[in-house]
Amino acid sequence: MNHHLKEFCRTTEELLGSDAVRRMGQWKHHGHISTLDHSLFVAYWSFRIARKLGLDASAAARGGLLHDLYLYNSKDKSAHPGWQCFDHPKAAARNAEQLTELSPKERNIILSHMWPLGGQFPRSMEAWLVDVVDTFCAGLELSHMYHPGKLREQLGVEPIIDTPATVPC
Repeated sequence: MNHHLKEFCRTTEELLGSDAVRRMGQWKHHGHISTLDHSLFVAYWSFRIARKLGLDASAAARGGLLHDLYLYNSKDKSAHPGWQCFDHPKAAARNAEQLTELSPKERNIILSHMWPLGGQFPRSMEAWLVDVVDTFCAGLELSHMYHPGKLREQLGVEPIIDTPATVPC
């Protein structure tokens, strides 16, 4: 494991070991990519870029990892009616606050990651960074140019796959 991955693991260790984060592996997010794989991809590259730019790399990594912690199947309209792109940042922030204490910056990263669709305005460079990295990573995933499952395997994060009835929403 390279030194960037080791630093990322140290920064996000508490979250990477949590059941809530690992449960994101059961839902597809962008085509065949799981929400867990996408969130790890966004978090890792946000972390790397934030460090390079002298920004708060910890907030970028933690906010990036938790930005899609909504814990429901976005394609199942009976489980969550409404517009998923408008609603999921709020659900992710609520779930993240139940999992760990968030700094105001981390909370804003989660709530603003779909700006302008998600609602809240990005109030820090880290929030803008995660928003841009999220869009870029989604583009790579949807175009099949990169599968972030490779990153999950390098990090050693095992997804938890439950039946939908046993997963809290």
